[in-house]
Amino acid sequence: MNTRVGESKTVEVSAAVLLRPEGTYLLAQRPADKIWAGYWEFPGGKVEPGETPHHALVRELHEELGIEVQQAYPWLTRVFTYPHATVRLNFFRVTAWGGEPHPHEGQQFAWQLPGAATVAPILPANAPILRALELPALYAISNVAELGERKFLERLEAKLDEGLRLVQLREKGLARESVLALAVRMRDMMRPYGAKLLVNADVALAQQVGADGVQLTARQLAELEARPEVAWCGASCHSVEELRRAEALGCDFALLSPVLQTQSHPGEPALGWQAFAQHVAGATIPVYALGGMSLGMMQEAWRQGAHGVALLRQAWRSSGAP
Repeated sequence: MNTRVGESKTVEVSAAVLLRPEGTYLLAQRPADKIWAGYWEFPGGKVEPGETPHHALVRELHEELGIEVQQAYPWLTRVFTYPHATVRLNFFRVTAWGGEPHPHEGQQFAWQLPGAATVAPILPANAPILRALELPALYAISNVAELGERKFLERLEAKLDEGLRLVQLREKGLARESVLALAVRMRDMMRPYGAKLLVNADVALAQQVGADGVQLTARQLAELEARPEVAWCGASCHSVEELRRAEALGCDFALLSPVLQTQSHPGEPALGWQAFAQHVAGATIPVYALGGMSLGMMQEAWRQGAHGVALLRQAWRSSGAP
């Protein structure tokens, strides 16, 4: 990833998170003749005049790795000030390419697992990206209200077996004591799978049961002055202003809704994909699309800049159900 020393303005850079089907991602080590030599980073490089970030990504990966990009999704944007330059990093998730990456510039490569990097040091601008890679594309929201607790827990176990790794416990119709008991059962079921459990709104309850985090409401987002002391913190957002607030508070990710019309709020205005894409453009944290979503919309969500989709009813359908 090349930037010129001494530039005072922000340098636009495209960076690639190459993802293989098993979930590993590629890091490259900077050669000895470049600034920050020996540090590991995501491959990419400077956006040249007249280029879009996507065009720069395609060119840089061809020049640097010898591959042809076939599928790249816009993802996150990070601005970072190094001693030599301020860079705006436009990250893309690259899921399909032609050819096998090989070092055109003499750099070393390493395929890494999210949450388990084995190489160091890594360029400091990439630390939030490594954390974001730990979040799966699917975020499921509990639905005990419609399924009942027994059936819901049965579905939860089945979905964990199928690969579900992120769940929000959101049951506003239950008494707090019932939510607490349910959270304990879900925590014990999910822990062996390495799945993350977030509790809606109740920070104290999440801390009490040892959940992985909390999902803040839009009201909490506006009122809190500091990020809750939890491992993972999500934020429920409905506007660009709320997304910016979630970023400023230090949330790990956000939900943006409603994208499409929903069964629970049939007359409520929805953003639509175009407005969703405009809202999340330039986001510094992962954003899930919520509202009228299904697993079949995952590719569309990625194309519009989403990290993935959040599902309520659709998350708990039996395998093979329409």
